[in-house]
Amino acid sequence: MQHTLRLALATATAAALTGGLLTFTAATATAADSTAVAQADFNGDGVGDVAFSADGAYVNAKKNAGQIVALYGTPAGVSDGTHSGNLEPATPNSTISQNSNGIPGGAEAGDSFGRDSAYADFNGDGYDDLAVSAPGEDIDGDTDGGMVTILWGSASGLQGGSVVADPARSAHDFWGKTLTAGDFDGDGRADLAVGSNTGTIHVLKGGFDSSGAPGGRYTIKPPIMDGSEVGGPMNLTAGNINGGPETDLVVDGYETETDYGWNRNYFIPGGSGGLNVSGAEPLKPGVITAIGDIDHDGYGDVVSGAYWNTKTSDGTSFPDSGHGGKVWVTYGSDGGPLTTAATGITQDTNNVPGTAEGNDYFGYELDLGDVNGDGFLDLAIGVAGENIGDDVDTGAVTILYGTASGLNTASGAQSFSQDTASVPGTNEDNDMFGIDVKLDDVTGDGKADLLAGSAENGGNGLVTFLPSNGSKITTTGADSVAPHWTGVVTTGTPYFGANFAD
Repeated sequence: MQHTLRLALATATAAALTGGLLTFTAATATAADSTAVAQADFNGDGVGDVAFSADGAYVNAKKNAGQIVALYGTPAGVSDGTHSGNLEPATPNSTISQNSNGIPGGAEAGDSFGRDSAYADFNGDGYDDLAVSAPGEDIDGDTDGGMVTILWGSASGLQGGSVVADPARSAHDFWGKTLTAGDFDGDGRADLAVGSNTGTIHVLKGGFDSSGAPGGRYTIKPPIMDGSEVGGPMNLTAGNINGGPETDLVVDGYETETDYGWNRNYFIPGGSGGLNVSGAEPLKPGVITAIGDIDHDGYGDVVSGAYWNTKTSDGTSFPDSGHGGKVWVTYGSDGGPLTTAATGITQDTNNVPGTAEGNDYFGYELDLGDVNGDGFLDLAIGVAGENIGDDVDTGAVTILYGTASGLNTASGAQSFSQDTASVPGTNEDNDMFGIDVKLDDVTGDGKADLLAGSAENGGNGLVTFLPSNGSKITTTGADSVAPHWTGVVTTGTPYFGANFAD
């Protein structure tokens, strides 16, 4: 998951992530499609697959044209398992740009193809498809109008694509800046929610045909800001919070009632008529969200990452934020999210690894999955700004395990960095290990494995694989996937692995 539109509180390292097309963004979000957290299977083999961005990649010498990379799961994970530590390419994989066969458009500088992505079986053929944005695409003279393309799943993986037409091109820019998929009306077909730089969210109904045309469309407008820099949703996350047959939506944005525009998240319930904005409820703050049933009570729980410090550089206080970052957990119910009973977790909470310090960015990224197969979802937390020893912003990933009482912060937590024994790589300044995290079963054993992105080597990026051993995440069998192994060139700053599809 990656975060589109991070708050402008970052250090120079995080600010570098916002270079190129969308200078107001830094990375997008993890989303669950049900209380069980669905995972992608693009080739229909029953083993989880993952896709992630390299939206800063050069394509045919076009700067920031962008690519999307899919790694197909195998019993050995996302590499062939014969070597560890940057020695062997991941197989099989797909690396797709707008110059790839069957993909609409053409690679152009600043398109940022792959910036955000969301998976679901959009055409109902039994294979998961991948909706991919190119928010910097110029369309018919409309600079940065944006484009959304569905890449179609098949027995061979992702093959070809179709453009999803923008129904209101003149009304906004950066179409596809944020994406998420869910069955918002409960009709059994996957819908696609699309954000831009305005507060209006377009919902494209399921039943997409081979041309990319949806089965219908409508719009909602939660109370978030419009505007070229902070306008529109920062992130969209789909999940089943109130236990009904319909998927609900969480919108991370800036509220409209204040001059500054505090971060404000909203729960928007799904229903037989689709998403109902009149039922919107405010949630705890955060610019990244994950949804899934942590305590296995049949209701999806909302986890929000408020990774910023208590104060900005000018001394302005942010409400409800933790020094160095805070993760809010809001449990679901048949009446929706239980916001008044939300629990805040920081690195000073009980036995959570680390200590809360300025610019740790605890909660920079989040994802939920069942690592040990006990039916309770576990949480991966990116701590992308963590300093370890003399290494500044080298980053770390924390794992908290779910129980019938919620997340266990008293015992059993794990923490990984690139200096953890048998984890590929070495801690270095500005690696930002944990810039994105993903918990998916990519080995087919029924247990979620950890994939972590980083800004390795000055923004080249790296994806690290740490498998589940059936009871916890382990470094035995750890491996990593580098850009050049998948055909992504390291000219410039591709940020390979900075945003996993949700």
